[in-house]
Amino acid sequence: MSEILVIYFSETGNTEKMAHSVAEGVKAEGVTVEVKKVADASVDELLEVKGVIIGSPTYFGAMAAQVKSFLDKSVKHFGKLEGKVGAGFASSGMLGGGNETTVLSILEALLIHGMIVQGDTGGGHYGPVAVGAPDERGTEECKKLGQKVARLIKKLG
Repeated sequence: MSEILVIYFSETGNTEKMAHSVAEGVKAEGVTVEVKKVADASVDELLEVKGVIIGSPTYFGAMAAQVKSFLDKSVKHFGKLEGKVGAGFASSGMLGGGNETTVLSILEALLIHGMIVQGDTGGGHYGPVAVGAPDERGTEECKKLGQKVARLIKKLG
């Protein structure tokens, strides 16, 4: 099993592109990573990894129902994910489409599980966001997120 699991839902392919860019950043730090569509992921896998990074498109200012359902099912492992590293990213169809609220809702769930979430003083403070397909800036932010999570996992041992 990989050290980091990147889970995402993507209807148009934009969030999927972001997920693979996040994974590139993880790999650049020499940490193993697996990328999975949320439909192919099991909440039991959360127990096997040191970190999880979750991505979602923005629907009505919140995460997609598929991602919310996955997080709701993760309650069966409540108290068992404490100390693992977590992060989130999102895409939307337009500027002001609710990207930050989507990322924050993902982070809220991870924090409730007792996971460690690191902010960013530059760029996307809560996590990378893209409007439509990720542009060069968005792609670099995603890679940077993967690197930061991988580095944090290495620091924590």
